[in-house]
Amino acid sequence: MSVPYETIIYEKSGPVARLTMNRPDRLNGMTNRMLIEAGHALAAAAEDRELRVLVLTGAGKGFCPGADINRIASAEADAPLTAADFRVPVLLHNLPAVTIAAINGACAGAGLGWALACDFRFAAESARFNVAFLDVGVAGDMGGPWTLSKIVGPARARELYFFPDKFDAKTALGHGVVTGVFPDDRFRAEVDSIVTRLAESAPIALRTLKANFVDAERMDLAGYVALESERHLQMFLTEDTREAFAAKAEKRKPRFKNR
Repeated sequence: MSVPYETIIYEKSGPVARLTMNRPDRLNGMTNRMLIEAGHALAAAAEDRELRVLVLTGAGKGFCPGADINRIASAEADAPLTAADFRVPVLLHNLPAVTIAAINGACAGAGLGWALACDFRFAAESARFNVAFLDVGVAGDMGGPWTLSKIVGPARARELYFFPDKFDAKTALGHGVVTGVFPDDRFRAEVDSIVTRLAESAPIALRTLKANFVDAERMDLAGYVALESERHLQMFLTEDTREAFAAKAEKRKPRFKNR
């Protein structure tokens, strides 16, 4: 299934969706329309109970180097924006499905902000990173100080934001910005393997685990454990959990029904 957009491609196959930023001639430089279209696609994805994994990536040789500088410098906006249109990192972070940023090239500014909002980030060896905001005289958008501080700690996050130097995929891995780095010629296959493993997980358990992590960020320990325990007990009433235990005991692959 594919939904027509101008600046992104949203495709779904079974429990897996792929949101591709699609301006390869500009290395997928972000425009207002891309922001709006991505928000629309992700809002719809959030309502899809069959979805288990969503992959965010870029067409061609780039992931997303941030805002299209030429568009901004010339004041050529392709669509008007409101504050609500900046919801993409929130949608990615809170999406019931697991989100994966497959960083296949240049990743900076707002593009990096989107990647940081995902559950996991995997990079090709040739990928390059840069926070970039101070270099163009802005303080930044897309929630980076919030997400990056949680990923690498507040001191490292401040370093990367206040001193926006470019860094490679190996350095990104060392900082903890990305989860893994793969050779360019194997990148797509390696990411697909990870996606398949997640997509074959028990769907209700996968979504509940994602919800647990999101809720844990806003709750104290006692409140979180109470919520987690309630969800855990409910899980044992599902057909999928009973099937998972039976399959484990019988040493076979489980057959999940999402109920």
